[in-house]
Amino acid sequence: LYNLQRPNNSSNSPKSNRKIKDNAADWHNLMLRWEKLNEDGFTAAGNITAITLTRSVTQSGGAAELQEECCKLQDVVHKMVAVVTKMERLMTSQRGVQDLEEFQFGPEGRTVPLFHSWSTKHFNEACGLLLASFQQELRLKQMILQEVGHTVTSDLCMVYLSCWLQQPFLPPPDQTHTGGSMLTFSLFTICG
Repeated sequence: LYNLQRPNNSSNSPKSNRKIKDNAADWHNLMLRWEKLNEDGFTAAGNITAITLTRSVTQSGGAAELQEECCKLQDVVHKMVAVVTKMERLMTSQRGVQDLEEFQFGPEGRTVPLFHSWSTKHFNEACGLLLASFQQELRLKQMILQEVGHTVTSDLCMVYLSCWLQQPFLPPPDQTHTGGSMLTFSLFTICG
């Protein structure tokens, strides 16, 4: 039979600590990757807009050039999907750390936070907000991918380009106890 007693409260502190630090570093790296992809995607979307607004696609090379830029943008969005998928895995990992602590310390979790004032639950909430933001931004990028090559009005093209430049929306400071703009900074600096 299995022993279902709760393990010693201090037994996995270093492991939970290390896992949360690793997750924060992975979030940081994925966000840097997203930034680079966002720049690449903006360049491709800008090129698509320039082709559709300044040249006739029926001109020699216009259609081929447009197709090439659309493929570049599609590749960027595909890579963004991979980034968000990795973020979802990080969220699952973070939930696992929280579940482990709830098992070890009860429903309220650890009484002393692992890092300064952030509990494991707080890290989980912060990661959840980040994930939701990137998922929302990905849906926007996918919609722009579908529409930008078929748009013939300059105003709508400019709207799509402006939308592409938008970074994931974080809640304003009055909606979370961490503050939207400070959320990512806090997540990475609180771990030391």
